[in-house]
Amino acid sequence: MKVLELKNVNKIYNSSEVKVNAVNEVSLAFEEAEFAAIVGPSGSGKTTLLNLIGGLDTPTSGEIIIAGTDLSQLKPSQLIDFRLKNIGFVFQSYNLIPVLTARENVEFIMTLQQWPEKERNERTEELLKAVGLGDRMNSRPSKLSGGQQQRVAVARALASRPKFVLADEPTANLDSKSAATLLEIMEKLNREQKITFIFSTHDPRVVKMARRVITLEDGRVISDELR
Repeated sequence: MKVLELKNVNKIYNSSEVKVNAVNEVSLAFEEAEFAAIVGPSGSGKTTLLNLIGGLDTPTSGEIIIAGTDLSQLKPSQLIDFRLKNIGFVFQSYNLIPVLTARENVEFIMTLQQWPEKERNERTEELLKAVGLGDRMNSRPSKLSGGQQQRVAVARALASRPKFVLADEPTANLDSKSAATLLEIMEKLNREQKITFIFSTHDPRVVKMARRVITLEDGRVISDELR
């Protein structure tokens, strides 16, 4: 089942001196349960493309269709609600709320969506156990290592059962052991629960594990390799 489609997507930045086509005529489709990496040198357009897919930025032209919905047809308030329900995000810098526990961070999106308390509690415990943090549910981010914080971020991204998860350089701030553990957990979630992951990365470990590698250069897709 197709969860995401991009049709001739462009993102152009204009300044008084230069026009930059950060994403240039990109057309891609992603199926359910993909484990895909978007790679390329700095400035190739990886993060811009992820921001467009995630509805955090708006394309200059083209269509981004998620589960049959064209993002360009949504009003800003509708886009916020759609993003909350359909897209999970994992950021390089974790972006956890420091005053909340691991449990409360994971519950946060479900609370915004007004899930019943019993369902929130069950889903939160299920996810934190799945990422190996069943014994750290009541710890705040300051009491967790970087790798543990990123695992909380993965659990939070999955909380509302999104159509897919966007992970922007998720291993960049982690040591090699923590990065390996995180990737193993994400790959297991992908394999066992059919969760779609789309990475933007420089990390060869992510690229090695990915089953699809999309290479960007100057905003264009120059290769799209299935493994």
